[in-house]
Amino acid sequence: MSQAESAVYTHGHHESVLRSHTWRTAANSAGYLLPSILPHMRILDVGCGPGTITADFAAMVPEGLVTGLEHAPDVLEQARSTAAARALDNVRFVVGDVHKLDFPDGTFDIVHVHQVLQHVGDPVRALREMRRVTKPGGIVAARDADYEGTIWYPDVDGMSDWARLYLRVSRFNGGEPNAGRRLLVWARQAGFDRENITSTASTWCFNTQEEQAWWSSLWADRTVSSSFARTAVAGGHATEEELARIAQVWRRWGEQEDGWFTILHGEILCRVPSILPHEDLIAESPTTEYSRYLGFVDGEDIDLEEDE
Repeated sequence: MSQAESAVYTHGHHESVLRSHTWRTAANSAGYLLPSILPHMRILDVGCGPGTITADFAAMVPEGLVTGLEHAPDVLEQARSTAAARALDNVRFVVGDVHKLDFPDGTFDIVHVHQVLQHVGDPVRALREMRRVTKPGGIVAARDADYEGTIWYPDVDGMSDWARLYLRVSRFNGGEPNAGRRLLVWARQAGFDRENITSTASTWCFNTQEEQAWWSSLWADRTVSSSFARTAVAGGHATEEELARIAQVWRRWGEQEDGWFTILHGEILCRVPSILPHEDLIAESPTTEYSRYLGFVDGEDIDLEEDE
C-alpha cells in the first residue's frame, strides 16, 4: 500500500463532524479565492464533503460548471441535496482520489481544496495532480488549519490534553495537523515557482456565547463518538474514560463567560503558468493532447496555426 493510500481521514463523517462541515461557506472558508472566480469558470472542489462550499461556488459561476469530488461516497447524497435545495443545475458530485484525479490535463480553471491536505498521505503528490488538471493560467487554491496555531481562552484545565491528543491521533493516521504552515513549501515541491504562489493566512474565531456553545458541543461529541475517538482508543492514544474526561473539559470551556477560540489557517493561491517549460511537461503531463496544446509533440515544436 502506498503512502498516499495509507492515510486515514481522522474525523470521519459522524454527525458531530458534519455539524461543522455544513457551517462552512465560501465566504467563511474560501474568502482568499473569491476575487479570482468569474462567471464562466469550471471549478473542481476537492474533498467537498456535504457540498456547502461547492454550492456557493456553483452560484458564483452561472455560466460555468462546478464538480465536487469526495473520497467518501456516503456524504455525497447530502451534497446533492444541498445543491438541489438551492436549485443549482451547474454542479455535479463524483467519487475520487486527489492523488489520482480521473480528469484530463488542463480541465479546470480553478482547483480548490479545503481542510484536506492535512489528512492525506502525500500532499505534494496531491498538489501535483491538482496542478495537472488545472488549465494553463488557472489557479490551484488550498486552505488548511494549523492546529498548533490554535489558541483559546480561558485556559480550562484539560484543554491542552485535547490538543496534544489530537496531534498524536492525526499523525498516527498519516496526516499532518500543522498543514497550514507547510502549504507554501508543499506547493514549491509540487512544481510551482515561488513567483506564482500567493501565501496568506486567516482564522476562524468563535467568541459569542452561541458560537462558543456550538463549537464546544460538537467537539465534545466528536471526542467520544467520531472516527477520531475510535482511532484514539484502538491506537492506544487514550482510553474511553480519558476521552469522556476530555469531552467534559470541552463542555466546561463552553460554559465559561467571555470564551474565545481561534484556529489559524494557511492559504495558497498557485497560478499555473500559461506556458509550462518543456521539462515540466515531460515530467508531469505526458499526454499528446496537452503537448500539442503547449506547442510540441514528441519533443518537437509544432505550428499550432497550421495544425488548426
